[in-house]
Amino acid sequence: MRKSRILASVAEKVLSKEEAATIIKGMDIIGDIAILKIPSTLEGKETILAEALLKEAPYIKTVFMQTEPTKGDYRLKKLKWLAGEKKSVTIHKEYGCLFKVDVEKAFFSPRLSFERKRIADFVKNNPVTSNETIINLFAGVGCFSILIAKFNPLVKVFSIDLNPNAVEYMVENIFLNKVRGKVIAVLSEARRIVNEFFLNKADRVLMPLPEKAFEFLDVSVSALKPLGGYIHYQDFIQSVKEKEAIKKAEEKVSRKLKELNIDFQFVGGRIIKNVAPYKFQIALDIKVSSKNI
Repeated sequence: MRKSRILASVAEKVLSKEEAATIIKGMDIIGDIAILKIPSTLEGKETILAEALLKEAPYIKTVFMQTEPTKGDYRLKKLKWLAGEKKSVTIHKEYGCLFKVDVEKAFFSPRLSFERKRIADFVKNNPVTSNETIINLFAGVGCFSILIAKFNPLVKVFSIDLNPNAVEYMVENIFLNKVRGKVIAVLSEARRIVNEFFLNKADRVLMPLPEKAFEFLDVSVSALKPLGGYIHYQDFIQSVKEKEAIKKAEEKVSRKLKELNIDFQFVGGRIIKNVAPYKFQIALDIKVSSKNI
């Protein structure tokens, strides 16, 4: 049974029909931990729902409720334990990789699974060189970096994050997935570390932080080698129509890249997910052919 249907089935058993209808796409499963988004109208019934979920899906061992949106420089969720084992650390399996994460201390979204695999495939099918140097500016626990290295064993990925807890788990994940020497964990603020060590060094730059990627576009450009390469960019875009969101993102990024005086073209663009009414998380694949700076 699909996870959305599991939650709906549980809600229908323990809530009224009207209450159950308010539970829509309200669950993430990370390893054996479920994180629910429960509307305030169901206050007082969270534990009943969580305990019923554990019975319905025995592979889930812990249930949390997200009480506030993801926020802050570390992109953390504020969680309340509801039922099951009192733990926040789990191992999530994805495309043959293992990702250890503490859901309270580091950002992880299973909803980015397809995007992570897409980028790994893109690197394989669109290489700049056979042994690319890749810089991931906002790496979290290392998911994008590790998946790329598993599918492209000749690359070297410098995997940067500001959150020391995320980097701690990134190091564990590098060992878990046997990509030591291919993925290098770096604890630092992205702009500072690029300016100090990575100017003109990268064939490819990853920017999987839609909240802040736009303000770091200049950092990505400065990290690329003089002959260019690829930038994989994410952003949040307000748009009434879904099909216009990518166009708006391209227009926004184009203005900035033209200011930076580089030659570029968009070679891919997709909507990752709808994050709110008329708000989309989008991905752009940008090919930079040269830097004129």
